[in-house]
Amino acid sequence: MSSTGGFLDAVIAIGRDQLSGAISPSDHYEGKHRWDPEATWTPREEKALVRKTDMVLMSWLCVMFFGLQLDRGNLSNALADNLLVDLKLTGDDYNNGTTIQLLAFLAAEFPVQIITKRYGFRRVLPIMMFSWGMVSWAQAWMYNRTGFYITRALIGACEGGFIPGTILYATYFYTSKELSVRLAVFWSTLNVARVISALLAAGILKMRGIGGRTGWFWLFLLEGLLTVVIAIISFFYLPASPTNTTGAIFRKPWYTERQEVIMVNRILRDDPAKGLTGILQPITVRDIKNTLMDRSLWGLYFVGLVAYIPASPVQGYLTLTLRRIGFSSFDSNMLTIPSAALQIITMLALAWSSDFFNERTLHCIFGELWIMPLLISLLTLPDGGREWPRFALITLISGYPYFHPIVTSWLSENTFDVKKRAIAAAIYNVIVQVGSLISSQLYRDYDKPYYKMGNKILISICALSLVVFVVQRQILVHLNKKKAEQWDKLSPTEQSEYQNDVKAREGEGNKRLDFRFVY
Repeated sequence: MSSTGGFLDAVIAIGRDQLSGAISPSDHYEGKHRWDPEATWTPREEKALVRKTDMVLMSWLCVMFFGLQLDRGNLSNALADNLLVDLKLTGDDYNNGTTIQLLAFLAAEFPVQIITKRYGFRRVLPIMMFSWGMVSWAQAWMYNRTGFYITRALIGACEGGFIPGTILYATYFYTSKELSVRLAVFWSTLNVARVISALLAAGILKMRGIGGRTGWFWLFLLEGLLTVVIAIISFFYLPASPTNTTGAIFRKPWYTERQEVIMVNRILRDDPAKGLTGILQPITVRDIKNTLMDRSLWGLYFVGLVAYIPASPVQGYLTLTLRRIGFSSFDSNMLTIPSAALQIITMLALAWSSDFFNERTLHCIFGELWIMPLLISLLTLPDGGREWPRFALITLISGYPYFHPIVTSWLSENTFDVKKRAIAAAIYNVIVQVGSLISSQLYRDYDKPYYKMGNKILISICALSLVVFVVQRQILVHLNKKKAEQWDKLSPTEQSEYQNDVKAREGEGNKRLDFRFVY
């Protein structure tokens, strides 16, 4: 790129991970006292640091996510215990309850992100968890459709913003190359929760009749109380930042001074934008506007809208479908375990491969291509009988390689400013929930038990998703090509001056000529 060689080549190298030499952290950054551009460390030291972070931070975030999924998924388990009959609800009432929950979830997303940036992750995340846990166990006393709708709305409102907030929190501890696999592990907890929830439900639902209560009464009560306990522990467990890890539980810091130096500098060398914004630095209206107007992210937002719809109704109706085709309550819950176990394996394998090959689009396309032929087979399977072939198809669809962690990491990599990253994550998650809202209405009562019309729509959306991924990739290729052409027109001196213009970089972010989009 430059004929001058040596130092100048290093300065004008392009790509986000090549900019740390031109950007120093701001005074707002919590770890600035550990920043050292000349710091060095061995791969062994860094691996040990990452392992410690996995053990003390990621493991507990997974426990918290387990609590989220436990309270979000136990409704499906309760269906196996005649919840709809006991509450005198129809399948459409159930769909409406899901819709209400999602609307409340959407309404909470942006306010929660703003509050989190103002008061910090260690306070907001546990309080949110405590709130939805309280509502979850209170569901045990609902007795009609009104109570069902109210509790759905409250749970959605309390959970909204938790997932993007937790992901953003993790980015302060991990580099971008480490994030996809960690997020896959994070979402694997969803499937672990499905397995454990199924096992718990199989036993708890047998408590029907104890104290004159239904089985689902005990399910909501016990699992909700478990979430409340996890939330209380989390309030005293979570650290404020990588350089502030002490608290009521941990009297000594998680990391030594040497490890804090390694942590801060490896994070900033991977993504120097993280040093430009403090954890408690508030989000402004202008930040939201700039994020919404960033056209490079629109394709990923559309991915969030359509890409997860094809498998969602099949997963959401798994227990109910199994009951309707003749399996008992116990068997229906047990038969959800294979799909959960399969998705853990496929999701982790896909995320690892994506990181290893540093590729995003084709890996997501693989996930969609997994679903399509199975949906076609499910649609063409003759009605009546054939329970085990139908179960096999439903299990394979529900266990598809879930590429949500890859897209979430992809979105993070293609933003520069951390505040924009938080807003983009919230926008993306809102749009994903809009997709869930759409998917919750695709299986209708008139179409049961095989949902032929619903499955035709799912196949069409699956095909649309494949097109969206290809188009988004080509848009990012085109944007990178345009940047490269303009960059190459600059002389080495102009390139150096351009790259060291920190003020302009803070304003332009991923629009800068030396920033390259990942695809």
